[in-house]
Amino acid sequence: MSNHLTDSDFPTAPRYDEAGVGSSKGGAANLAPASDTKTAQQPIIKVQPLKKAEMQPSYAQDLGVDDIEHNFYGSMMNFLGSVAGAMGQFPCCICCPNPFQEVDQGTVGLVTRFGRLYKSVDPGLVRINPFSERLRVVDVKITLIAIPRQTVLTSDNLTVDVDSTLCYHVSNPLRAAFSISNVKNALSERAQTTLRDVIGSRTLQSILTDREAVAQQVAQLVESVSESWGVTVESLLLKDISLSAEVQESLASAATQRRIGDSKVIAARAEVEAAKLMREAADQLSTEAAIQIRQLEALQAMAKTAGSKVIFVPMSLAHQFPQTGVANLGSGSGDKGKGVQGSSGAQPVLNFSEVNTFSQLAG
Repeated sequence: MSNHLTDSDFPTAPRYDEAGVGSSKGGAANLAPASDTKTAQQPIIKVQPLKKAEMQPSYAQDLGVDDIEHNFYGSMMNFLGSVAGAMGQFPCCICCPNPFQEVDQGTVGLVTRFGRLYKSVDPGLVRINPFSERLRVVDVKITLIAIPRQTVLTSDNLTVDVDSTLCYHVSNPLRAAFSISNVKNALSERAQTTLRDVIGSRTLQSILTDREAVAQQVAQLVESVSESWGVTVESLLLKDISLSAEVQESLASAATQRRIGDSKVIAARAEVEAAKLMREAADQLSTEAAIQIRQLEALQAMAKTAGSKVIFVPMSLAHQFPQTGVANLGSGSGDKGKGVQGSSGAQPVLNFSEVNTFSQLAG
């Protein structure tokens, strides 16, 4: 009898694969499905690999040191720096300077020897001579500077307060480091001056409606000068354009008057249309039959109320009523309760003492 056990001796024993997932050969329940394991192994966020074209461009350049003149002092300092740097590489030698310095990503290192540039280096670890060389780091990332708030007079003699932001990046580290003392201050002053010139040549309405055009014009004018400094302007943003209280009141008053004028124009057009419709209705009702229908409708409406009434009936309708309801008055006398004497003679008067009789006549 063998002392070795095999998988056949345990038909229901679970097996574990490389990922630690249990499986049963004899039909037992698995400890975890394979799909859940794959889902757990997949990362929640897929990180795209970096492309070389998307990384920081290389500014490394060696200008050479052959044309740099050295006298006895320069040669001695260069030699001593090399010796001290060689000893400073060891951490135990704390009395000697470390010749290695770091250049961070997003920056460029400019190495000068006795104050004269002779090479530029990319991000990483750079070795220099601690006695004769210096490392200057230039930031090449996109930088935002806030332009101070300023009050500008427009071409239509209105004052506005403008807040803006300038975005730029260094495209030539050599020029940005050695051709101008302070890039940020120079760009800020240049942007303020250009912004005043551009806004001063426009009206307030043009500034409020074409903010993007104003910003692009200012950015182009600033970039035309900053190219000689080794700086490229990305964009200029007009964050806020504020108006004074007097200007806001005048604009609100102008808008109110404009709305009132528009409402008057609309009302006048409506009156014209109404007059046209009334003219058409008058033309339709000017016939004799239409006039009689309107007169009968008026009499019928008045007869619906209680009580006796005295109504003056036109002569054209006198022959339509029976003589019992009409009293013809003489030219010289008459009954006050039945009629009124006029200068042109007697007028027929209808006394409706019975509403039913009037309704039959009007109907």
